Amino acid sequence: MTERLDIIIFGATGYTGKVAVEECVALAKEKGGLTWGIAGRNQGKLAEVIADVEKKTGESLKDVKIVIANVDDEKSLKDMASMCKVLVNCVGPYRHWGEQAVKACIESGTHHVDVSGEPQYMEKMQLMYHKQAEEKGVYIVSACGFDSIPAEIGSLFFSKQFDGEPNAVETYLTSSNKNRSKGAGIHYGTWESAVYGLAHANELRPLRRQLFPHRLPSMSPKLQSRGAVFRSPVGRGWCLPFLGSDLSVMRRSQHYFHEKKGQRPLQIQCYFTLPSLIAVLGVMFVASIFFVLTKFGWGRKLLLSYPKLFSFGFVSHEGPTEESRKETKFAITFVGEGWAEKKADGNQHTSAPDTRVVTKVSGFDPGYGFTTRCLLLCATTIMSEANKMPGKGGVYPPGAAFAETSLMSKLQSHGLTMEVVEKKKID
Repeated sequence: MTERLDIIIFGATGYTGKVAVEECVALAKEKGGLTWGIAGRNQGKLAEVIADVEKKTGESLKDVKIVIANVDDEKSLKDMASMCKVLVNCVGPYRHWGEQAVKACIESGTHHVDVSGEPQYMEKMQLMYHKQAEEKGVYIVSACGFDSIPAEIGSLFFSKQFDGEPNAVETYLTSSNKNRSKGAGIHYGTWESAVYGLAHANELRPLRRQLFPHRLPSMSPKLQSRGAVFRSPVGRGWCLPFLGSDLSVMRRSQHYFHEKKGQRPLQIQCYFTLPSLIAVLGVMFVASIFFVLTKFGWGRKLLLSYPKLFSFGFVSHEGPTEESRKETKFAITFVGEGWAEKKADGNQHTSAPDTRVVTKVSGFDPGYGFTTRCLLLCATTIMSEANKMPGKGGVYPPGAAFAETSLMSKLQSHGLTMEVVEKKKID
């Protein structure tokens, strides 16, 4: 029987997939001995990706295996999954195409990672396939890119700064790019996922009632939302609630830590910071139009047919240029309070929090370069450290999946900066 490849990148001809191939070349060179392949529907286009990446990197990719697989062909998916130890899935939107690959991986005994930022898909996969994946010894981990590795690993780093026990944390995401005016900021595929995700947001409540029949206990003091718009408490600018998947992913990890580890749940609120009130008003205007249009079939058709128009040039089928990507910086600041000492007899404290901690994670090219680097590091971590992951397999968010592994240190050596900004006693 032919030995399995370590990794296959599925969807290698897409925008994110191509970046993942480039990142895999660098990772394979760094690690040595990593065996990998690429997969997709079209042999010719896959060969073009190999040729383009060879030219760009100067590396020979003659030993990289090309696999033909189609989400509409169950047998091809199972054949592909059976050829590797970890499937790196870049085929979205995942609500349409993700389940087919997850199912094929479980049946083939293959681990699966992806970069989904779609809560409905992720929570549905956990509800439907956790037990099957556990029985097969397979790990299924979504949100392994910018959604939501910085938030998940950053929250673990934040919590480690307490010798005692954290109570709550607020996250503040900032992003900047000096060359944003020169082109799009995100690729159409990301936009498409957002359109369908918001259109079907009503699916989440019944899903969560089944996934988490027992709600997390109410913690005191309770972390309240700061509202719709407010000045940033950690720097210049104005803040809005962050509507990405970070909060839902982080809360899934908190459920795991509480139910399986007996830990006090960390209360979380997520915000996004913009440089001016004018920028906030602009985002709110675009978001309002987006929200309304996703509720109607004709509206979704308009959004998907004219992404540049409705995003004011921020989204395109071509995606951002490499120059623009490399100029994009991000940071997430974690601001929270807790206690210097941990209660030995339960979850609740009777005194007010006495310790304030502020930490920050930051990096470059969050949407694609950093995202695919995270994705591949998650894949290789599963291969080498499955014995440090929860149980014997299952469907997990990345915080729960990788809490006991070396992923945090790997990320720090691959471009993610983590720092303690402040740590002090509260009078």
